[in-house]
Amino acid sequence: MRIAHYMQDIDFTGGGPPRAVIDQVATMHARGHQAGLLTTNVRDVPSSWLDGTPEMPEVVELPAVRGSFGRLSPEGLDRLRETIARFDILHMHGVWEPANLQVAAACRRQSVPYVVSLRGMLDDWSMEQSRSRKRVFLAIGGRRYLERAGAVHCTADAELEQSRKWFPRGTGVVVPNLIDLEPYADAPDPASALKAWPEIAESSFTVLFLSRIQIKKGLEHLIDAVAILRADGRADVRVIVAGTGDEDYVTAMRDRTKTACVADQFTWAGHVGGDLKNSLYAACDLFALPTSQENFGFVFFESLASGTPVVTTDLVDTCHEIERSGGGVIVPQNAERFAEAIASFASGERDGIAMGTAGRNWTLENLDTSRVAAEFEAVYESRVGG
Repeated sequence: MRIAHYMQDIDFTGGGPPRAVIDQVATMHARGHQAGLLTTNVRDVPSSWLDGTPEMPEVVELPAVRGSFGRLSPEGLDRLRETIARFDILHMHGVWEPANLQVAAACRRQSVPYVVSLRGMLDDWSMEQSRSRKRVFLAIGGRRYLERAGAVHCTADAELEQSRKWFPRGTGVVVPNLIDLEPYADAPDPASALKAWPEIAESSFTVLFLSRIQIKKGLEHLIDAVAILRADGRADVRVIVAGTGDEDYVTAMRDRTKTACVADQFTWAGHVGGDLKNSLYAACDLFALPTSQENFGFVFFESLASGTPVVTTDLVDTCHEIERSGGGVIVPQNAERFAEAIASFASGERDGIAMGTAGRNWTLENLDTSRVAAEFEAVYESRVGG
């Protein structure tokens, strides 16, 4: 098949979705399909793709969107239409960019089916952010964009359950995100992380928070949970905070650890990536993310693939899958419940090693790249054939 993907910005500072797009294009290309990527921002597109060599996926850089409504220019639309005509199907990513409506309209005019990945944007929590603006967008074209799609892709059953009311006449499908599990074929070695942060080895129990540091991720609940554990003596916990974010919010969280008298238990590691990130997962006893909303959540499955159990909230779309893996604990988003979960691992009430092993085995089997890629191919083939 000839499969193209469109995402307005391939910029990894925007979180997991751009990375998921790159992984999907690369996987489909590796499986013998003619794979393409259309975007207005090639910031984090692999440099080897930008040379235009036939051995790599095709990249079409469109002119930047313009105007207060962020729409493609006539020049951009001409190039878009020329490119779309060379593919069997277009996979679009995201909901709220006005240019998406232009891209979808171009597909319909040329009878090229398109698939839309929601990326958690219609989840209940997400729909309460900028509530009025989103409902207006759906009314003036967004709902039509979704309902005319060949399929609306969700990464978990819970996402589809929350989202389908916004495109009642559309067709929803559930396929997990493609995740590159090759770095986890062998369990990551914790040695690099232990060298970089010797306090991990010195601690009796280490919890990892790895994410963008923003209010949505709920770091304050983890800080308060550690304060509860310290106050009642249930567990002596070291927390590694890996990530960057808004400076004012990061400062507020640092100040919160001081006010709670737990600043000495927190290490602020900044951004951690690549092999060192995987080593850090393996070096820690537990991964904790008290988030308000998460669509797929690459970090959960990276942690599980590294053999490290997970505790997160029931506000995560993949919470049932995480729990089903045998390597995760799902709790409400509050400090006391996180304190209880952490203490259960630190005390040995829950066997972290056994749960880590179960979660790793489940992830390597159920998120196997070939298995997930075949599910996407089935979706594409059914829409092209229709």
